[in-house]
Amino acid sequence: MKPLLEVRDISLSYHTLSGETSALSHISFDLMPGEFLAIVGPSGCGKSTLLNLICGLLTAEQGTILMDGAPVARGDSRIGYMLQKDHLLEWRSIYKNVLLGLEIRKELTPEKLAFIDEMLTTYGLDKFRNSRPSQLSGGMRQRAALIRTLALKPELLLLDEPFSALDYQTRLNVSDDIGKILRREHKTAILVTHDISEAISMADRIIVLSARPAAIRKIVPIHLEIQERTPLTSRNAPNFKSYFNLIWKELNKNA
Repeated sequence: MKPLLEVRDISLSYHTLSGETSALSHISFDLMPGEFLAIVGPSGCGKSTLLNLICGLLTAEQGTILMDGAPVARGDSRIGYMLQKDHLLEWRSIYKNVLLGLEIRKELTPEKLAFIDEMLTTYGLDKFRNSRPSQLSGGMRQRAALIRTLALKPELLLLDEPFSALDYQTRLNVSDDIGKILRREHKTAILVTHDISEAISMADRIIVLSARPAAIRKIVPIHLEIQERTPLTSRNAPNFKSYFNLIWKELNKNA
């Protein structure tokens, strides 16, 4: 099986009047179809910068990023991006918010509208389709934001700390919901998070980055000793703590 995403020797520096700041240093990895990858690292090390490179919002100074063997570019329709904030528009209903991406791309086909209806029903938002975003909980808003992204049927989904604004209990429940949705929809995804437990509970592999300029310290495959794995049940796996300790030590080397 060929990788869906190939990141090869990516480096990037920011240039300002005060000088040059190196952000990423020689980052390389592959992502296979259907795989869920998490990226963890110290605050400010360049995790979000890496996502911005993958989706074409930034251009690397060195290296290449390929999807299905073709370079990524700004506005690449093959890539969906879910941010920390849901960015739902208060003057539009939940249904109209979910349609927004399709409206912009002029892709409001009967097939895609039926797909949205199915997702709203499946993921418990159909009875809120005419509600305003302010009438929904934080978790339901994030679910709506995910449906809006999935409506475009991206091949790759980028998740930039999408649960960080939620309280802890809601965060656990929403990460469990979204993890199940992505598995059910067979989506390939990359999650950036500060939460080690969240990364272990959701990912097939975890990339541990160093402090800036970010380089890959370690790539950790996750094989939890548990049946019917979900983000919540993963936390009960006997070897969950071992993975946590391993990643914690990697993050705190030379700290």
